[in-house]
Amino acid sequence: MDSLITEFLEYLEIERGCSLLTIRGYKHYLNRFYTWLSENSSAIKPEDITMETVRNYRLYLAHLRNRNGTQLKHITQTYHIIALRAFLRYLLVQRDMPTLSPDKIELPKQSSRSIAFLNPDQVERLLNSPHISNIIGLRDKAILETLFSTGLRVSELVNLNRDQLDLERKEFGVKGKGNKLRVVFLSDTAAQWIERYLQTRKDHFKPLFIRYSGAVDVQKNGEKMRLTARSIQKIVERYAQRAGLPIEVTPHTLRHSFATDLLISGADIRSVQEMLGHESIRTTQVYTHVTNRHLKEIHKAFHSRSKQG
Repeated sequence: MDSLITEFLEYLEIERGCSLLTIRGYKHYLNRFYTWLSENSSAIKPEDITMETVRNYRLYLAHLRNRNGTQLKHITQTYHIIALRAFLRYLLVQRDMPTLSPDKIELPKQSSRSIAFLNPDQVERLLNSPHISNIIGLRDKAILETLFSTGLRVSELVNLNRDQLDLERKEFGVKGKGNKLRVVFLSDTAAQWIERYLQTRKDHFKPLFIRYSGAVDVQKNGEKMRLTARSIQKIVERYAQRAGLPIEVTPHTLRHSFATDLLISGADIRSVQEMLGHESIRTTQVYTHVTNRHLKEIHKAFHSRSKQG
């Protein structure tokens, strides 16, 4: 079983083009399943896995505690089952091995996700919070403007290179989840701040956004100078605190804000799906309930019965 899990992870990387982060997650979930299976069941071959095996595993996950003693979140339990279903499907379809059909394993219904986003005033306060008198402030200003202008995932942002951007056309291509390519557009303001930041730089390093702490490493076109995803998260958190925003703000909050801003301004959901790089429109539909307040305002303003009296 353990060798089959390894082959499945290699399949995800090579054939499906999954990100290393996704593969790491699947590895963690499937290794937990294999460990539990080895210790609690005689079914250690694919053909021995039954619905009873899965039921007992789900009970185990429901009672499992983290290191801090808290129960696994329902969504985390679901991720374990999603990984198991994907593995079983690989065995059936790619390896022609007899095992339990993944379609028999139902996923639990999830409650609607609540998403945090910033209103226009909060966005403005955040974007104006960096002090632009030095290159670090200029860099951070360009980062915040780019995140809100494009809706990029933080992983996509940190992988950007200088030669990737067409600042004249204000667009560039990006490779998102599953190696899916899409075109990303910059606002006039974001393009101007990126250009201003780059004009201040004296280096010729390849990464678009680089660090200014620690030793300078010129190897591989300054690849070691590239900001990490964690560094971007800290930058966003710092400026959110400086702006006095009442909610926890992450790079993904700006992605949410980008999407809701488009929808409230009248963009159609299919276009927003493309700009976010979502494979399924169901992922994008999480934003529609956020715009309901906007629809209520339209109803109140334009519906004839609302105007009476």
